[in-house]
Amino acid sequence: MLNSDQESFIIIKKQINKIMKIIAISGSPRENVGKRDAKELRYEGKVPAVLYGGKEQAHFAVVATDLKDAIYTPEANYLEIDINGTKTKAIIKELQFHPLTDLLLHVDFLQLFDDKEIIMEIPIKLTGTSPGVKMGGKLVQKLRKLRVKSLPKDMPQTVEVSISKLEVGNLFRVRDLAKGAFAVTNTPEDTIVSVGMSRALKQAEQQGGKK
Repeated sequence: MLNSDQESFIIIKKQINKIMKIIAISGSPRENVGKRDAKELRYEGKVPAVLYGGKEQAHFAVVATDLKDAIYTPEANYLEIDINGTKTKAIIKELQFHPLTDLLLHVDFLQLFDDKEIIMEIPIKLTGTSPGVKMGGKLVQKLRKLRVKSLPKDMPQTVEVSISKLEVGNLFRVRDLAKGAFAVTNTPEDTIVSVGMSRALKQAEQQGGKK
C-alpha cells in the first residue's frame, strides 16, 4: 500500500480532452419487430437493434459486419447511427449473442444527450516503467477497465496511470485516482495495479540472506 509520500509521486493522467472515437453506421427501419422478422434479418447478415433513451424507441436493422469495429475492440467509442438521413449519437448498452454459436442476435443502443450523464467501461492504460519491475518484481494489473460516469463531452478515451514510481510491494487502488471531470464508480478499495515479488527475486533474496 502506498504511503502519503509515495502517493505524491504517482502521476495519474486522465485524457479528458481527447475526443472520443466515433464510428459511423447506417441502419434501416424495421417495419415488423417479431421473431420471424428478426430471424430473416439475421439470415441476410443483419442484426436487429433498438435505439432508446429519447422520446421514442427506434427499431432498426444494421449490417453485422458494420458493427465489428465497435464491438470487437478493447477501445471505448461512440457511434453515429444514420437511419434514413437522421443521425443520432449513441453508445452500445447491451449485446445479445447466441449461447452456442456466438452469433450476434441483438444490439441495444442508448442515445446520448449533452446534458445527461452516462456510464461506460473505459480502458486503463499503464504508462512508464516501474522501478520495482526493473529490480525483478512482477507487475500485476488487476483491472483492465473502469466504470466511468460523466457527461458525454467529458468521457475519456482511456484513463492513463503512470507506474513509473511503483516499487516492489506497492499497489494502486481506485481510491488513489485523482479527481477529474468524471467519476469512477468501481469500489474504492479495488486494486488497479501492483508490483509483487517474482519467484526469481524471492530466490535472490533468500540466497542473499544465507550469505
